[in-house]
Amino acid sequence: MPEAPPDERPTLHVEQLGVTYGRALSALRSVSLTVPHGAVVALLGANGAGKTTLLRAVSGTLRLHRGAITAGTVRYGGTDLDGRDPVAAVRAGVVQVPEGRKVFAGLTVDENLRAGRLGLGRGAPTPAGEARDRVFTLFPRLAERTRQAAGLLSGGEQQMLAIGRALMAAPRLLLLDEPSLGLAPRMVDRIAEVIREINAQGTAVLLVEQNAGMALSLADQAHVLEVGELRLSGPAGELARTDAVRRLYLGETSDSRGAA
Repeated sequence: MPEAPPDERPTLHVEQLGVTYGRALSALRSVSLTVPHGAVVALLGANGAGKTTLLRAVSGTLRLHRGAITAGTVRYGGTDLDGRDPVAAVRAGVVQVPEGRKVFAGLTVDENLRAGRLGLGRGAPTPAGEARDRVFTLFPRLAERTRQAAGLLSGGEQQMLAIGRALMAAPRLLLLDEPSLGLAPRMVDRIAEVIREINAQGTAVLLVEQNAGMALSLADQAHVLEVGELRLSGPAGELARTDAVRRLYLGETSDSRGAA
């Protein structure tokens, strides 16, 4: 597929976003960020900071969790996503990989992958066979287990399957929610390599990740959310050198830096 001219390349624009759950719980307040075409943007923050809520607002799954956008806009390319359903987001090229993998345990690997095509209809940007080949190239282990029930896979294999299922829709923007959660260090390294490969193939990534070291090593830009508000934003390499990020997310102290 030929590369689009720079002014036509889709960018995610989140502007002054406000989100509440129920009638009272404010989860996000005036959050603004962008994810340019081809970029990796990391979103850091403690549990409850609003990171997953932001992904839900972009992917259209917020209402499934009784949340609502109360202010601001979410726009990807030429499509307004605020208030739209998940099918509209997928058709626009935005797909989320949820925290905890959420594979269909009773279905086979192949059936899980086919589920990633649901809702695309005839407007699919990539033929199913081509999308499956891409998944199996990234994750050869899945190709060996196409008839195995997803619930019998290891945690790492399930994470591969969750990402592979999302890639079946050929997203231009991939939303990743804690892809390294609960994985062994070797598998974390493999998932990081896959994110780099996916991005190198032209897919932008918005990455929510507790493993700040991994996230900052992958990202071009990074943001820090605290209690529903953006506190820090900038190039990932610069944020990784700030005292706040080193202390709160990288586990470093002034004493440990002095001893290095």
